[in-house]
Amino acid sequence: MGDLITAIGLVFVIEGLIYAAAPSAMKRMAATASGMEESQLRLAGLAAAAFGLVVVWLIRG
Repeated sequence: MGDLITAIGLVFVIEGLIYAAAPSAMKRMAATASGMEESQLRLAGLAAAAFGLVVVWLIRG
């Protein structure tokens, strides 16, 4: 359970740094995402989740 909480905390740290470093880029990305089809967003989300799973598997394996 500690690893899960650590991972969630790291997500917040990384996202916070991205928003702090490039807020205008994040606004553009959000605007672009709002114009995308739901299926495209779902596919991108699944691809990102799969990539993250592979990274964790490689590091922890």
